[in-house]
Amino acid sequence: MMQFPYGITDFKKIATGGYFYCDRTDRIPLLERGQSQLFIRPRRFGKSLLLSMLEHYYDVARKEEFEDIFGHLAIGKEPTPLRNSFLVLRWDFSCVDANGTPDQIRKSLHNHINARIGRFATQYANAGFDTGTLAIDWSDALVTMESMLSMTMTLGLPVYLLIDEYDNFANTVMMQDGDSRERYGELVHDQGILKTLFKAIKASTSGTGFDRVFITGVSPVVLSDVTSGYNIAENIYFERPFNDLCGFGEAEVKQALVGLMKECGLDEGMTEQGMELARSYYDGYRFCRGNVENVYNPTLCLYFFKQFQTECEFPRKMLDANLAVDQSKLKYLAAIPQGHEVLGALMQWGHELVVNDLHDRFGLDEMLNSSLHNQEFMLSFLYYFGVLTLAGEDALGELKLKVPNLVMQSLFVERVQLMLLPDPVERDAGQHAAKRLYQHGDIAPLCGFVQDTLFQIFRNRDYRWANELTLKTAFLSLLYNDILYIMDSEPEIGRGYADMTMIIRPDMRRFDIFDVLLEFKFLTLGDLGLSGEQARDLTDDQARQFPPVVRALAEGTAQAERYRDDLKRKYGRLRLTSFVVVAIGFERLVWDRVE
Repeated sequence: MMQFPYGITDFKKIATGGYFYCDRTDRIPLLERGQSQLFIRPRRFGKSLLLSMLEHYYDVARKEEFEDIFGHLAIGKEPTPLRNSFLVLRWDFSCVDANGTPDQIRKSLHNHINARIGRFATQYANAGFDTGTLAIDWSDALVTMESMLSMTMTLGLPVYLLIDEYDNFANTVMMQDGDSRERYGELVHDQGILKTLFKAIKASTSGTGFDRVFITGVSPVVLSDVTSGYNIAENIYFERPFNDLCGFGEAEVKQALVGLMKECGLDEGMTEQGMELARSYYDGYRFCRGNVENVYNPTLCLYFFKQFQTECEFPRKMLDANLAVDQSKLKYLAAIPQGHEVLGALMQWGHELVVNDLHDRFGLDEMLNSSLHNQEFMLSFLYYFGVLTLAGEDALGELKLKVPNLVMQSLFVERVQLMLLPDPVERDAGQHAAKRLYQHGDIAPLCGFVQDTLFQIFRNRDYRWANELTLKTAFLSLLYNDILYIMDSEPEIGRGYADMTMIIRPDMRRFDIFDVLLEFKFLTLGDLGLSGEQARDLTDDQARQFPPVVRALAEGTAQAERYRDDLKRKYGRLRLTSFVVVAIGFERLVWDRVE
């Protein structure tokens, strides 16, 4: 029976316990080229396991365990001269309490560093470290650190400092409501504990203390604010050899699924169904330019494997609630002027936005100054938190960004839905109308809700994104359902693109529901020569008589018929219901079923 290390970050336990592991030890020689490195990846992407791997490889106290831990791995066959030659000190800033006043946060950070140095001293007692001589100052961990380094200098052993989630508590503080920005500023200003700490680390890398430093985090926000205190870190998160340093590849995911199918005694055809789901929900990350393979989110894949192994069927929910990305990042973006436009655009699956380059500096001033919040700022912010990913370069050499997978798309849908329909009663009414479409093939209640409720909201706001994309956003915010469907906005079908498809997940075809194909057309009031009031007063028959509406319905019907045939060729037997929907401004909807 395969063992999956879901929630396990102890490298030794995984390497020696027969757990599923995708070997990345071959990158250790490349990592040794730098003295102080910063490696950024989204939350829950395997960074802690990476640090545990480095800790076990370089720890002098684990020299006798090297063969057991690494002998069967790539680095075990060709180890570097630096293996097992360091005293390793590891800090984990996710353990620092981000609540309370700056003084309380500062105390929590001091306590964490002191506790880890105390553990360090005990760990290396056999190497000559005298725990009785170590002076732990619980009011000032930097004093403790200096005492520790004085002793390691005497022993003549180099220290490797590993810092996990260096920005965790600081980012948490910044995203909290109230006076959080002021509290964050107190942590990173010239006399703040974070800037002071990184100054001390920098001073201790000049041959009198830390020989090497490796830092992981989610974004460069904090480092931007402490850069004058720590400007020696080499940022390696864009480098091509490290694109999949954390994360799974296509072949590795398939290997696990093949093994699971054998365990469950299922047909090999189920493997491709599992791959289709995994690709749609967990794949799509790219962290560097150039021709590299996309990366799967490793934690979500492990959740998927574990769930399948338990029931021998695909999990009902593709996203473990415990692993959901913090919605505060999208809430922050929605509060930025024009941020709702970006959120609406990125709800559309496959939609790409272009930036000249990614910002690599996000200091407090930039986060607070709305005049700097252009599209490049907003998209770069979302990239670092894993909500967007690189999608290549355009013909002008600019970077393309997109939502990596359906798990991330669902976050945009949820945020936009809350933005449009803050009243839970209205949200429930909209979702009930959506169910009428995919349960009964009846689109009238859904169109009625969009026309009478969402269009009223659009008319009352300055939505410059008033176009077909807005119309799709309205429908997608109500129809999105990743339990029953693989949702797709503008999927490539044949040589064209359908506006929206809802294809029933392979494991959900046992339910009595419809596959759905929607084509949208948007006409301005000017196209029909009407005022808003005149458009609202039209009967359905009157609205259908306008030549632009007749043409739009005919064009949409022809497209839907073509895409319907292509979908059936692609997916085989479908229980497909198709519609073309024409919007007249934000006033009226006209629709036809495509038979």
